[in-house]
Amino acid sequence: MNEASARHVVLIRALETSEGADSPWSAADAAWATRAAGEVVGEGADADRFLARRGQLAMEKLGDRDKAFRRLATGRHWRPWVGSVLVALSFALGILMDAVGPTRYVNLLAFPLLGLIAWNLLVYVGILVHGLTDPFRSARPKKGVVWRAVARLGGALHEGAGDAGQGTPGTRFRTEWARVSAPLTARRVGRVLHLAAMAFALGAIAALYTRGLVLHFQAGWESTFLDAGQVHQALSLILGPASSLTGLPIPDADHLATLRFPDNPGENAAPWIHLFATTLALAVVLPRAVLALLSGFAARHLERHFPLPLTDSYFQNLQRSYTGQGAHLHLVPYSYDLSPATALQLKEAIVSAFGPRATLQLSPSIAFGEEDALPASAQPDKASTLALAVFSLTATPEDENHGRFLSALASRLPQGTPLAALVDEGSFVARFAGQPERRDERCRVWTRLFDKHGVASAFVNLDAAPSGLADALAHLVDLTSRKEASR
Repeated sequence: MNEASARHVVLIRALETSEGADSPWSAADAAWATRAAGEVVGEGADADRFLARRGQLAMEKLGDRDKAFRRLATGRHWRPWVGSVLVALSFALGILMDAVGPTRYVNLLAFPLLGLIAWNLLVYVGILVHGLTDPFRSARPKKGVVWRAVARLGGALHEGAGDAGQGTPGTRFRTEWARVSAPLTARRVGRVLHLAAMAFALGAIAALYTRGLVLHFQAGWESTFLDAGQVHQALSLILGPASSLTGLPIPDADHLATLRFPDNPGENAAPWIHLFATTLALAVVLPRAVLALLSGFAARHLERHFPLPLTDSYFQNLQRSYTGQGAHLHLVPYSYDLSPATALQLKEAIVSAFGPRATLQLSPSIAFGEEDALPASAQPDKASTLALAVFSLTATPEDENHGRFLSALASRLPQGTPLAALVDEGSFVARFAGQPERRDERCRVWTRLFDKHGVASAFVNLDAAPSGLADALAHLVDLTSRKEASR
Protein backbone atom coordinates (compact mmCIF):
# COMPACT_ATOMS: atom_id res chain seq x y z
CA MET A 1 0.00 0.00 0.00
CA ASN A 2 1.48 3.35 -0.98
CA GLU A 3 1.06 6.67 0.80
CA ALA A 4 -1.86 7.87 -1.32
CA SER A 5 -3.81 4.64 -0.77
CA ALA A 6 -3.12 4.74 2.96
CA ARG A 7 -4.40 8.30 3.07
CA HIS A 8 -7.70 7.14 1.56
CA VAL A 9 -7.96 4.26 4.03
CA VAL A 10 -7.31 6.49 7.06
CA LEU A 11 -9.84 9.07 5.88
CA ILE A 12 -12.57 6.45 5.40
CA ARG A 13 -11.71 5.02 8.81
CA ALA A 14 -12.18 8.46 10.38
CA LEU A 15 -15.63 8.62 8.80
CA GLU A 16 -16.66 5.09 9.77
CA THR A 17 -15.53 5.45 13.39
CA SER A 18 -17.20 8.84 13.89
CA GLU A 19 -20.68 9.39 15.19
CA GLY A 20 -23.04 11.88 13.68
CA ALA A 21 -26.18 11.92 11.59
CA ASP A 22 -24.70 14.52 9.20
CA SER A 23 -21.87 12.25 8.07
CA PRO A 24 -21.64 11.95 4.27
CA TRP A 25 -20.74 8.25 4.64
CA SER A 26 -23.34 5.76 5.84
CA ALA A 27 -23.25 2.14 6.97
CA ALA A 28 -24.78 1.17 3.62
CA ASP A 29 -21.92 2.95 1.86
CA ALA A 30 -19.38 1.09 4.00
CA ALA A 31 -20.98 -2.25 3.16
CA TRP A 32 -21.01 -1.37 -0.55
CA ALA A 33 -17.31 -0.41 -0.47
CA THR A 34 -16.39 -3.70 1.21
CA ARG A 35 -18.41 -5.76 -1.24
CA ALA A 36 -17.22 -3.86 -4.31
CA ALA A 37 -13.54 -4.03 -3.27
CA GLY A 38 -13.87 -7.77 -2.68
CA GLU A 39 -15.31 -8.24 -6.15
CA VAL A 40 -12.54 -6.18 -7.78
CA VAL A 41 -9.53 -7.77 -6.06
CA GLY A 42 -11.02 -11.27 -6.06
CA GLU A 43 -10.46 -14.10 -3.61
CA GLY A 44 -7.02 -14.62 -2.16
CA ALA A 45 -5.87 -10.98 -2.32
CA ASP A 46 -3.86 -9.78 0.66
CA ALA A 47 -5.16 -7.27 3.18
CA ASP A 48 -3.14 -4.37 1.77
CA ARG A 49 -4.55 -4.78 -1.71
CA PHE A 50 -8.13 -5.18 -0.48
CA LEU A 51 -7.99 -2.17 1.84
CA ALA A 52 -6.28 0.02 -0.74
CA ARG A 53 -8.93 -0.80 -3.35
CA ARG A 54 -11.72 -0.27 -0.82
CA GLY A 55 -10.32 3.14 0.11
CA GLN A 56 -10.02 4.13 -3.55
CA LEU A 57 -13.60 3.09 -4.37
CA ALA A 58 -14.93 4.79 -1.27
CA MET A 59 -13.14 8.05 -2.08
CA GLU A 60 -14.43 7.99 -5.65
CA LYS A 61 -17.97 7.73 -4.34
CA LEU A 62 -17.46 10.17 -1.48
CA GLY A 63 -15.66 12.71 -3.63
CA ASP A 64 -18.74 13.20 -5.75
CA ARG A 65 -20.72 14.18 -2.65
CA ASP A 66 -18.34 16.25 -0.56
CA LYS A 67 -15.61 18.45 -2.04
CA ALA A 68 -14.01 19.01 1.36
CA PHE A 69 -13.29 15.30 1.80
CA ARG A 70 -12.08 15.06 -1.78
CA ARG A 71 -9.54 17.79 -1.01
CA LEU A 72 -8.47 15.92 2.13
CA ALA A 73 -8.00 12.75 0.14
CA THR A 74 -6.11 14.28 -2.77
CA GLY A 75 -4.29 17.07 -0.95
CA ARG A 76 -0.50 16.91 -0.74
CA HIS A 77 0.55 15.79 2.70
CA TRP A 78 4.14 17.03 2.48
CA ARG A 79 5.33 20.31 0.95
CA PRO A 80 8.61 19.53 -0.86
CA TRP A 81 9.36 23.22 -1.44
CA VAL A 82 9.83 23.68 2.32
CA GLY A 83 12.96 21.54 2.23
CA SER A 84 14.36 23.43 -0.77
CA VAL A 85 13.78 26.79 0.89
CA LEU A 86 15.37 25.70 4.18
CA VAL A 87 18.43 24.27 2.43
CA ALA A 88 18.91 27.49 0.43
CA LEU A 89 18.44 29.56 3.57
CA SER A 90 20.98 27.45 5.46
CA PHE A 91 23.56 27.93 2.68
CA ALA A 92 23.00 31.70 2.84
CA LEU A 93 23.41 31.70 6.62
CA GLY A 94 26.63 29.73 6.24
CA ILE A 95 27.97 32.39 3.89
CA LEU A 96 26.97 35.14 6.31
CA MET A 97 28.65 33.38 9.25
CA ASP A 98 31.95 34.99 10.22
CA ALA A 99 33.90 31.75 9.87
CA VAL A 100 37.27 33.14 10.92
CA GLY A 101 36.21 35.39 13.76
CA PRO A 102 35.67 39.15 14.23
CA THR A 103 39.27 40.14 13.27
CA ARG A 104 41.75 39.17 10.61
CA TYR A 105 43.65 37.08 13.15
CA VAL A 106 42.67 33.44 13.17
CA ASN A 107 42.89 31.94 16.67
CA LEU A 108 43.43 28.25 16.00
CA LEU A 109 41.86 27.32 19.32
CA ALA A 110 38.82 29.59 18.98
CA PHE A 111 38.06 29.13 15.29
CA PRO A 112 34.23 29.42 14.90
CA LEU A 113 34.40 26.41 12.59
CA LEU A 114 35.57 24.32 15.55
CA GLY A 115 32.22 24.91 17.22
CA LEU A 116 30.41 23.87 14.05
CA ILE A 117 32.44 20.67 13.83
CA ALA A 118 31.93 19.89 17.53
CA TRP A 119 28.16 20.42 17.25
CA ASN A 120 27.86 18.03 14.33
CA LEU A 121 29.95 15.39 16.11
CA LEU A 122 27.57 15.65 19.08
CA VAL A 123 24.63 15.16 16.69
CA TYR A 124 26.22 11.98 15.32
CA VAL A 125 26.71 10.66 18.85
CA GLY A 126 23.05 11.43 19.60
CA ILE A 127 21.92 9.58 16.46
CA LEU A 128 24.03 6.57 17.43
CA VAL A 129 22.73 6.52 21.01
CA HIS A 130 19.15 6.89 19.79
CA GLY A 131 19.58 3.99 17.38
CA LEU A 132 21.03 1.73 20.06
CA THR A 133 18.44 2.55 22.73
CA ASP A 134 15.33 2.91 20.54
CA PRO A 135 14.32 -0.80 20.75
CA PHE A 136 14.24 -0.56 24.55
CA ARG A 137 12.07 2.56 24.82
CA SER A 138 8.45 2.15 25.85
CA ALA A 139 7.51 5.63 24.62
CA ARG A 140 8.68 7.76 21.75
CA PRO A 141 11.00 10.62 22.82
CA LYS A 142 9.63 14.09 22.32
CA LYS A 143 10.95 15.80 19.24
CA GLY A 144 12.93 19.02 19.47
CA VAL A 145 11.72 22.49 18.60
CA VAL A 146 13.55 22.61 15.26
CA TRP A 147 12.23 19.19 14.21
CA ARG A 148 8.66 20.14 15.06
CA ALA A 149 8.99 23.48 13.29
CA VAL A 150 10.17 21.79 10.08
CA ALA A 151 7.40 19.17 10.34
CA ARG A 152 4.80 21.89 10.84
CA LEU A 153 6.10 23.94 7.92
CA GLY A 154 6.05 20.81 5.79
CA GLY A 155 2.41 20.23 6.68
CA ALA A 156 3.03 16.92 8.46
CA LEU A 157 2.25 17.95 12.03
CA HIS A 158 -1.35 18.45 13.14
CA GLU A 159 -1.86 19.35 16.78
CA GLY A 160 -5.23 21.05 16.66
CA ALA A 161 -7.40 18.30 18.14
CA GLY A 162 -4.93 16.52 20.37
CA ASP A 163 -7.19 13.48 20.45
CA ALA A 164 -8.17 11.67 17.28
CA GLY A 165 -11.32 10.49 18.97
CA GLN A 166 -12.73 14.00 19.25
CA GLY A 167 -13.89 16.63 16.77
CA THR A 168 -15.17 16.34 13.25
CA PRO A 169 -14.17 13.47 10.95
CA GLY A 170 -11.86 15.85 9.10
CA THR A 171 -10.08 16.84 12.30
CA ARG A 172 -9.87 13.22 13.40
CA PHE A 173 -8.37 12.30 10.04
CA ARG A 174 -5.67 14.99 10.25
CA THR A 175 -4.71 13.97 13.77
CA GLU A 176 -4.76 10.26 12.99
CA TRP A 177 -2.83 10.76 9.75
CA ALA A 178 -0.16 12.71 11.60
CA ARG A 179 0.16 9.75 13.98
CA VAL A 180 0.32 6.92 11.45
CA SER A 181 2.59 8.88 9.10
CA ALA A 182 5.03 9.78 11.89
CA PRO A 183 7.72 7.30 10.66
CA LEU A 184 7.57 8.80 7.17
CA THR A 185 7.56 12.33 8.55
CA ALA A 186 10.64 11.52 10.63
CA ARG A 187 12.54 10.43 7.52
CA ARG A 188 11.44 13.48 5.55
CA VAL A 189 12.29 15.94 8.29
CA GLY A 190 15.59 14.15 8.94
CA ARG A 191 16.52 14.46 5.27
CA VAL A 192 15.76 18.20 5.30
CA LEU A 193 17.77 18.78 8.49
CA HIS A 194 20.78 16.82 7.21
CA LEU A 195 20.75 18.68 3.90
CA ALA A 196 20.39 22.01 5.74
CA ALA A 197 23.39 21.22 7.97
CA MET A 198 25.41 20.21 4.92
CA ALA A 199 24.40 23.40 3.09
CA PHE A 200 25.34 25.52 6.10
CA ALA A 201 28.82 23.96 6.18
CA LEU A 202 29.23 24.45 2.42
CA GLY A 203 28.22 28.09 2.82
CA ALA A 204 30.80 28.56 5.58
CA ILE A 205 33.51 27.00 3.40
CA ALA A 206 32.53 29.20 0.47
CA ALA A 207 32.65 32.30 2.66
CA LEU A 208 36.00 31.23 4.09
CA TYR A 209 37.68 31.09 0.70
CA THR A 210 35.84 34.12 -0.67
CA ARG A 211 37.07 36.31 2.18
CA GLY A 212 40.53 34.79 1.90
CA LEU A 213 40.77 35.97 -1.71
CA VAL A 214 40.33 39.64 -0.84
CA LEU A 215 41.59 39.80 2.78
CA HIS A 216 44.79 38.76 4.47
CA PHE A 217 44.54 36.59 7.61
CA GLN A 218 47.23 35.71 10.12
CA ALA A 219 46.93 32.44 12.09
CA GLY A 220 48.10 31.85 15.65
CA TRP A 221 46.85 30.84 19.05
CA GLU A 222 46.65 31.93 22.65
CA SER A 223 45.71 30.12 25.85
CA THR A 224 45.96 30.62 29.58
CA PHE A 225 46.30 26.93 30.43
CA LEU A 226 47.77 25.15 27.37
CA ASP A 227 51.37 25.09 26.19
CA ALA A 228 52.66 24.52 22.66
CA GLY A 229 52.99 20.76 23.13
CA GLN A 230 49.40 20.37 24.25
CA VAL A 231 48.17 22.57 21.41
CA HIS A 232 50.09 20.40 18.96
CA GLN A 233 48.38 17.28 20.33
CA ALA A 234 44.94 18.89 20.10
CA LEU A 235 45.41 20.13 16.55
CA SER A 236 46.86 16.79 15.47
CA LEU A 237 43.74 15.07 16.77
CA ILE A 238 41.34 17.48 15.10
CA LEU A 239 43.15 18.13 11.84
CA GLY A 240 45.05 14.85 11.48
CA PRO A 241 42.70 13.27 8.88
CA ALA A 242 42.67 16.48 6.81
CA SER A 243 46.48 16.67 7.00
CA SER A 244 46.82 13.11 5.73
CA LEU A 245 44.38 13.79 2.90
CA THR A 246 45.81 17.13 1.73
CA GLY A 247 49.49 16.50 2.50
CA LEU A 248 49.67 19.73 4.50
CA PRO A 249 51.73 19.06 7.66
CA ILE A 250 50.71 20.15 11.12
CA PRO A 251 53.62 22.18 12.58
CA ASP A 252 55.48 20.72 15.54
CA ALA A 253 55.41 22.17 19.04
CA ASP A 254 58.47 24.36 18.48
CA HIS A 255 56.92 25.98 15.42
CA LEU A 256 53.59 26.42 17.20
CA ALA A 257 55.41 28.21 20.01
CA THR A 258 56.36 30.94 17.51
CA LEU A 259 52.67 31.43 16.65
CA ARG A 260 51.53 32.27 20.16
CA PHE A 261 49.61 35.52 20.44
CA PRO A 262 50.15 38.30 21.48
CA ASP A 263 53.95 37.99 21.60
CA ASN A 264 54.14 36.84 17.96
CA PRO A 265 52.35 38.09 14.84
CA GLY A 266 51.46 34.57 13.65
CA GLU A 267 51.77 33.34 10.07
CA ASN A 268 49.84 33.29 6.82
CA ALA A 269 46.54 31.49 7.55
CA ALA A 270 46.13 29.85 4.11
CA PRO A 271 47.42 26.36 5.09
CA TRP A 272 45.29 26.41 8.23
CA ILE A 273 42.21 27.48 6.26
CA HIS A 274 42.78 24.54 3.89
CA LEU A 275 43.08 22.15 6.83
CA PHE A 276 39.96 23.42 8.57
CA ALA A 277 37.92 23.51 5.36
CA THR A 278 38.91 19.90 4.60
CA THR A 279 38.09 18.89 8.16
CA LEU A 280 34.71 20.55 7.82
CA ALA A 281 34.06 18.64 4.62
CA LEU A 282 35.08 15.34 6.26
CA ALA A 283 33.23 15.90 9.54
CA VAL A 284 30.10 17.65 8.31
CA VAL A 285 29.52 17.70 4.57
CA LEU A 286 30.17 14.04 3.76
CA PRO A 287 28.45 12.48 6.83
CA ARG A 288 25.42 14.74 6.44
CA ALA A 289 25.19 13.89 2.75
CA VAL A 290 25.24 10.16 3.58
CA LEU A 291 22.63 10.59 6.32
CA ALA A 292 20.41 12.65 4.00
CA LEU A 293 20.74 9.97 1.33
CA LEU A 294 19.76 7.22 3.80
CA SER A 295 16.80 9.26 5.06
CA GLY A 296 15.71 9.86 1.47
CA PHE A 297 15.87 6.15 0.62
CA ALA A 298 13.93 5.29 3.79
CA ALA A 299 11.28 7.92 2.99
CA ARG A 300 10.91 6.63 -0.56
CA HIS A 301 10.46 3.08 0.73
CA LEU A 302 7.77 4.18 3.20
CA GLU A 303 5.99 6.16 0.47
CA ARG A 304 5.71 2.98 -1.57
CA HIS A 305 5.13 0.58 1.33
CA PHE A 306 3.18 2.64 3.86
CA PRO A 307 2.83 0.87 7.24
CA LEU A 308 -0.71 0.86 8.62
CA PRO A 309 -1.64 -0.86 11.94
CA LEU A 310 -3.62 -3.65 10.26
CA THR A 311 -3.77 -5.67 13.49
CA ASP A 312 -6.31 -3.41 15.21
CA SER A 313 -9.96 -4.37 15.38
CA TYR A 314 -11.20 -1.98 12.68
CA PHE A 315 -9.00 -3.50 9.99
CA GLN A 316 -9.47 -7.00 11.33
CA ASN A 317 -13.25 -6.61 11.05
CA LEU A 318 -12.93 -5.40 7.45
CA GLN A 319 -10.73 -8.33 6.55
CA ARG A 320 -13.19 -10.76 8.11
CA SER A 321 -15.96 -9.21 6.04
CA TYR A 322 -13.85 -9.66 2.92
CA THR A 323 -12.77 -13.23 3.62
CA GLY A 324 -16.13 -14.33 5.00
CA GLN A 325 -14.68 -15.32 8.36
CA GLY A 326 -16.93 -15.01 11.38
CA ALA A 327 -16.31 -12.87 14.42
CA HIS A 328 -14.77 -14.60 17.44
CA LEU A 329 -15.42 -13.42 20.99
CA HIS A 330 -13.37 -14.60 23.94
CA LEU A 331 -15.01 -14.32 27.40
CA VAL A 332 -13.12 -14.57 30.69
CA PRO A 333 -15.32 -14.34 33.82
CA TYR A 334 -13.70 -13.11 37.03
CA SER A 335 -15.04 -14.36 40.35
CA TYR A 336 -18.30 -15.11 38.58
CA ASP A 337 -19.78 -18.35 37.24
CA LEU A 338 -21.92 -18.29 34.14
CA SER A 339 -24.80 -20.75 34.15
CA PRO A 340 -25.34 -22.99 31.09
CA ALA A 341 -28.48 -21.02 30.30
CA THR A 342 -26.56 -17.73 30.42
CA ALA A 343 -23.82 -19.15 28.19
CA LEU A 344 -26.48 -20.19 25.69
CA GLN A 345 -27.98 -16.71 25.79
CA LEU A 346 -24.54 -15.27 25.03
CA LYS A 347 -24.05 -17.57 22.04
CA GLU A 348 -27.44 -16.57 20.64
CA ALA A 349 -26.64 -12.90 21.15
CA ILE A 350 -23.27 -13.21 19.40
CA VAL A 351 -24.87 -14.91 16.38
CA SER A 352 -27.55 -12.22 16.35
CA ALA A 353 -24.95 -9.42 16.47
CA PHE A 354 -22.27 -10.81 14.16
CA GLY A 355 -23.93 -13.40 11.96
CA PRO A 356 -24.13 -17.20 11.85
CA ARG A 357 -20.37 -17.69 11.51
CA ALA A 358 -19.64 -15.93 14.80
CA THR A 359 -18.09 -18.08 17.52
CA LEU A 360 -17.67 -17.87 21.28
CA GLN A 361 -14.81 -19.10 23.43
CA LEU A 362 -15.74 -19.18 27.12
CA SER A 363 -12.84 -19.46 29.56
CA PRO A 364 -13.31 -21.04 33.01
CA SER A 365 -13.92 -18.44 35.70
CA ILE A 366 -10.84 -16.90 37.35
CA ALA A 367 -11.15 -17.10 41.12
CA PHE A 368 -10.84 -13.97 43.25
CA GLY A 369 -7.17 -13.47 44.16
CA GLU A 370 -5.79 -15.55 41.28
CA GLU A 371 -5.39 -12.62 38.90
CA ASP A 372 -1.58 -12.72 39.14
CA ALA A 373 -1.33 -16.25 37.70
CA LEU A 374 -3.81 -16.55 34.88
CA PRO A 375 -4.16 -20.03 33.39
CA ALA A 376 -3.55 -20.77 29.72
CA SER A 377 -7.31 -20.93 29.17
CA ALA A 378 -7.51 -17.17 29.75
CA GLN A 379 -5.73 -16.63 26.45
CA PRO A 380 -7.80 -17.02 23.25
CA ASP A 381 -6.88 -19.96 21.06
CA LYS A 382 -7.24 -17.91 17.85
CA ALA A 383 -7.48 -14.33 16.67
CA SER A 384 -10.44 -12.66 18.33
CA THR A 385 -12.68 -9.80 17.40
CA LEU A 386 -13.01 -8.91 21.07
CA ALA A 387 -11.93 -10.22 24.45
CA LEU A 388 -14.43 -9.64 27.25
CA ALA A 389 -13.76 -9.61 30.97
CA VAL A 390 -17.05 -10.57 32.64
CA PHE A 391 -17.95 -9.34 36.12
CA SER A 392 -21.00 -9.27 38.35
CA LEU A 393 -22.40 -5.95 39.52
CA THR A 394 -22.95 -7.49 42.97
CA ALA A 395 -19.17 -7.35 43.52
CA THR A 396 -17.53 -4.18 44.79
CA PRO A 397 -14.75 -3.25 42.35
CA GLU A 398 -11.23 -3.15 43.81
CA ASP A 399 -8.29 -1.99 41.77
CA GLU A 400 -5.84 -4.32 43.52
CA ASN A 401 -7.92 -7.31 42.37
CA HIS A 402 -10.31 -6.45 39.55
CA GLY A 403 -7.95 -3.84 38.14
CA ARG A 404 -4.96 -6.16 38.28
CA PHE A 405 -7.03 -8.84 36.56
CA LEU A 406 -7.78 -6.44 33.69
CA SER A 407 -4.09 -5.55 33.35
CA ALA A 408 -3.00 -9.19 33.49
CA LEU A 409 -5.59 -10.24 30.93
CA ALA A 410 -4.66 -7.39 28.57
CA SER A 411 -1.00 -8.44 28.71
CA ARG A 412 -1.90 -12.03 27.71
CA LEU A 413 -3.96 -11.11 24.67
CA PRO A 414 -2.46 -11.32 21.17
CA GLN A 415 -1.54 -8.03 19.55
CA GLY A 416 -4.55 -6.36 17.99
CA THR A 417 -7.14 -8.07 20.22
CA PRO A 418 -9.12 -5.35 22.01
CA LEU A 419 -10.30 -5.82 25.59
CA ALA A 420 -13.66 -4.70 26.97
CA ALA A 421 -15.70 -5.42 30.08
CA LEU A 422 -19.19 -6.86 30.43
CA VAL A 423 -20.90 -6.44 33.79
CA ASP A 424 -23.94 -8.59 34.59
CA GLU A 425 -26.38 -6.45 36.53
CA GLY A 426 -29.24 -9.00 36.65
CA SER A 427 -28.75 -10.25 40.22
CA PHE A 428 -28.00 -6.78 41.63
CA VAL A 429 -31.09 -5.21 40.04
CA ALA A 430 -33.28 -8.08 41.28
CA ARG A 431 -31.94 -7.73 44.83
CA PHE A 432 -32.46 -3.96 44.97
CA ALA A 433 -35.64 -3.69 42.93
CA GLY A 434 -37.22 -0.29 43.40
CA GLN A 435 -33.85 1.34 44.29
CA PRO A 436 -32.39 2.40 40.94
CA GLU A 437 -30.08 4.89 42.65
CA ARG A 438 -28.09 2.01 44.16
CA ARG A 439 -27.62 0.46 40.76
CA ASP A 440 -26.52 3.80 39.31
CA GLU A 441 -24.00 4.36 42.12
CA ARG A 442 -22.48 0.89 41.74
CA CYS A 443 -22.22 1.38 37.96
CA ARG A 444 -20.37 4.66 38.50
CA VAL A 445 -17.82 2.93 40.74
CA TRP A 446 -17.22 0.23 38.16
CA THR A 447 -16.99 2.80 35.37
CA ARG A 448 -14.26 4.69 37.23
CA LEU A 449 -12.24 1.48 37.43
CA PHE A 450 -12.71 0.75 33.73
CA ASP A 451 -11.81 4.32 32.76
CA LYS A 452 -8.61 4.07 34.79
CA HIS A 453 -7.56 1.03 32.78
CA GLY A 454 -8.81 2.38 29.45
CA VAL A 455 -11.38 -0.40 28.99
CA ALA A 456 -14.75 0.08 27.29
CA SER A 457 -17.66 -1.41 29.24
CA ALA A 458 -21.32 -2.31 29.10
CA PHE A 459 -23.79 -3.11 31.88
CA VAL A 460 -26.38 -5.69 30.86
CA ASN A 461 -28.66 -8.38 32.24
CA LEU A 462 -27.15 -11.57 30.84
CA ASP A 463 -30.41 -13.43 31.45
CA ALA A 464 -32.46 -10.95 29.41
CA ALA A 465 -33.49 -11.35 25.79
CA PRO A 466 -30.58 -11.98 23.40
CA SER A 467 -31.53 -8.99 21.25
CA GLY A 468 -30.59 -6.46 23.92
CA LEU A 469 -27.38 -8.34 24.69
CA ALA A 470 -26.54 -8.45 20.98
CA ASP A 471 -26.87 -4.66 20.77
CA ALA A 472 -24.56 -4.28 23.77
CA LEU A 473 -21.91 -6.57 22.25
CA ALA A 474 -22.03 -4.80 18.90
CA HIS A 475 -21.73 -1.47 20.71
CA LEU A 476 -18.65 -2.71 22.61
CA VAL A 477 -16.95 -3.77 19.39
CA ASP A 478 -17.72 -0.35 17.96
CA LEU A 479 -16.41 1.41 21.09
CA THR A 480 -13.14 -0.53 21.09
CA SER A 481 -12.64 0.25 17.40
CA ARG A 482 -13.14 3.96 18.06
CA LYS A 483 -10.81 3.82 21.07
CA GLU A 484 -8.05 2.23 18.99
CA ALA A 485 -8.61 4.78 16.23
CA SER A 486 -8.04 7.59 18.75
CA ARG A 487 -4.72 6.25 20.05
